[in-house]
Amino acid sequence: MEDVLVPIGIVGILFIGLPWIIFHYVTQWKRARGLSVEDENLLDDPNWRPSVPDRTERAPRELGRDIGRDRDDWQGRA
Repeated sequence: MEDVLVPIGIVGILFIGLPWIIFHYVTQWKRARGLSVEDENLLDDPNWRPSVPDRTERAPRELGRDIGRDRDDWQGRA
């Protein structure tokens, strides 16, 4: 009896279980490929702001000092 059940179980796993797992995850990957409605709503939120201010928002004099200091740091001077 055991000689019959083991091959039936192996064939069942190979031809039913394994394809089911593969098709299940392929479907999940296709579903997760795009943005969900919740994600789109979060991106459309009007109160969103970047976390780092833009350099052009600073005063021109202050901006000039930052550029000169960055150039000195790049050349090895502090």
